[in-house]
Amino acid sequence: MVQQKVRKGEELNAVLLKSYLQKNNLIDSVKSTLFVEQFTHGFSNLTYLLQIENKDYVLRKPPIGAIKRGHDMGREFKVQSTLKSAFPMVPKMYVFSEDEAIVGSQFYLMEKVNGVILNVKEATQRKIATADFKTIANTWLDTLVTLHNVDYKGIGLSDLGKPNGYVERQVTNWGKQYLKAKTNEYPEVEIVMRWMQENQPTSYDHCLIHNDYKYDNIVFKDDYWHEVTAVLDWEMATLGDPLMDLGTSLAYWTVASDDDFIKQGIPSPTVFEGNPIRSEIAKMYAEKSGRSIENVVFYYVFGLFKIAVIAQQIYYRYRQGWTTDIRFANLNKAAELCCKLALNAIKTNKID
Repeated sequence: MVQQKVRKGEELNAVLLKSYLQKNNLIDSVKSTLFVEQFTHGFSNLTYLLQIENKDYVLRKPPIGAIKRGHDMGREFKVQSTLKSAFPMVPKMYVFSEDEAIVGSQFYLMEKVNGVILNVKEATQRKIATADFKTIANTWLDTLVTLHNVDYKGIGLSDLGKPNGYVERQVTNWGKQYLKAKTNEYPEVEIVMRWMQENQPTSYDHCLIHNDYKYDNIVFKDDYWHEVTAVLDWEMATLGDPLMDLGTSLAYWTVASDDDFIKQGIPSPTVFEGNPIRSEIAKMYAEKSGRSIENVVFYYVFGLFKIAVIAQQIYYRYRQGWTTDIRFANLNKAAELCCKLALNAIKTNKID
């Protein structure tokens, strides 16, 4: 027996999945009732909660129509499995499968981590005190700095990426990805792409980076906000410039003084009173990490552009009919919005 609460067209094959679970000693019987619920807040890889025999598992798989290069489940599984010894704030990994017959693609299973994932809805319902947001920001940022200090060579992740030339490749490759998924003419995009090519740093540090580090990819232990139990969504993790990581985080860090259409387009609990503004977050990172933030405008602009490309790619899949998720219907506008923000940062030389 199976009960599924998922989007149409994104159901799992319960018979094959239960058989796989049994073969890997994760359940006792294929006759056990399986409950499947899809996590619907994400915009990229598909994530499901599996409940069976009083056990909880989380299954991750690529979205329909996605290229393997950008949604490599084996790579994501390896990063978290290897990282656990040096950076315990990752979920426990169980199994990875390349057998696409089971759920239509490669996939992996991991533990369900309990705690608080802080999005706008969660922050609103909890009525978080103004003073707590500084604690939240510090804990969140401390975790990022801890990640950037991991000895990736010592734990065997030296082959995860090629740090030399990282920034140049990122600027070029994300530009190519945008053009491949392009559906509308937005002049701001072309200007931002050209500016990044002409103003990218040529000298920079490198380390292990997450590349999508924001509040709704973090699990806090509880509402004391002093401890992170897990960092989620490692699909873009690699070896590269740590300030590229920071730049993406800053791009997601909307604040109360931003225009309403910005806060609606990039919703985040960072808009509530008590949160540091973007320039303060950058300064806090510099103090905690010892790294210079002299070129922070470039990194913020790149972060916005990357979000624009991701939004455009998802919109492209929606327009092709590869997903029916109505949330994706206007993501081309989100791509335009991000590039307008980036252009404003370029013109003012400010990230606030």
